[in-house]
Amino acid sequence: MSKVLAINTGSSSLKFQLFEMPEEVVLASGIVERIGLPMGAFAIKTNGQKHEMDTPVPDHAVAVKLVLDAFATYNVIHDLNDIVACGHRIVQGGAYYDQSVLVDASVLAHVEELSDLAPLHNPSHLVGYRAFKEALPKASHTFVFDTAFHQTMAPEVYLYPIPYEYYTDYKVRRYGAHGTSHQYIANRTAELMDRPVTELNLITLHLGNGASISAVEKGKCVNTSMGLTPLDGVMMGTRSGSVDPAIVSYLSVKLGKTASEIVDILNKKSGMLGVSGISSDARDIENAMAEGNERAILTRKIYTRRIMEVVGSYAMQLGRVDALIFAGGVGENDVDARADILNALHGLDISFSDDLNNNRGKELRISTPESGVEVWICPTNEELVIARDAYRLNR
Repeated sequence: MSKVLAINTGSSSLKFQLFEMPEEVVLASGIVERIGLPMGAFAIKTNGQKHEMDTPVPDHAVAVKLVLDAFATYNVIHDLNDIVACGHRIVQGGAYYDQSVLVDASVLAHVEELSDLAPLHNPSHLVGYRAFKEALPKASHTFVFDTAFHQTMAPEVYLYPIPYEYYTDYKVRRYGAHGTSHQYIANRTAELMDRPVTELNLITLHLGNGASISAVEKGKCVNTSMGLTPLDGVMMGTRSGSVDPAIVSYLSVKLGKTASEIVDILNKKSGMLGVSGISSDARDIENAMAEGNERAILTRKIYTRRIMEVVGSYAMQLGRVDALIFAGGVGENDVDARADILNALHGLDISFSDDLNNNRGKELRISTPESGVEVWICPTNEELVIARDAYRLNR
């Protein structure tokens, strides 16, 4: 038995899960939040109990120490050397990596280089990696890339119709995101269907505050909705998804803002929040719809239509769809959003049960036996994928 730590470091947060491998038993999980602010917050769940505290967390090194000290405090482990491997989530691996890799100087250089493509993520991931590397020098360290699963897309899918030198000189292309989630739910649903993933055509919907959709043909990604950055694709909580690029220059002139400021609005003040004027949370939109709020109703209609358009185009690309899979906070828990999306997919032979759809957060087939396309809810587990790869590559 080996203890493996899965880590997801953000600019002001650090999520973690400690696994006993290969049994895949979660020994502890939690999060450190508000890193760098005057007062931070720490929560850990272990042995069925949750422990929370507010405490100053000035930097990621302190956050790492909080996590590792808690393992001893709550009798999770007694010797840090029992942690044999750490897996680190990395948002942007570019075209360099189509799978997870052990960290070395070359890998670090590539992730640094790609920070321009993920300025809010890659630098934070590296800070977290270095803090854990210092605290756990005997453990192996693996980078697990959000973009790796999408590297099987063909050039005609990932290239944009812009001057080719922008791709060769500046790496402008579609990379996608949430790849770890799409890979997990595709493989897990194939297991639930009792069929090899290599025989299936799947459309995976990772629908949360951030949202992306992928077409998975025989276990390989052939298309995905996010692009150069996670701003592209379907409507999200605060992100616009795909819009006419001329909107940026038009609004820049009208509002007297820079292009960067407009992109910031498209990232942080658009999507469900921008259209509804209420919230980026689908639950708040649902409540407002129930009260007859017209902008909330419009928000749901746009959200449904954008997803329908992507799923429909992927169905055409795949030619045959064996299953449609919902994951993420909205995909796993929003009963009405799932129903609206499925009802909008007129061109697909889908029949689903309202009673079965009225479930949240569980692995479940919600389509009826006569449905030509199976529909599944499959809660994602990115941390497990990270732990599996870290364990597999440990040496």
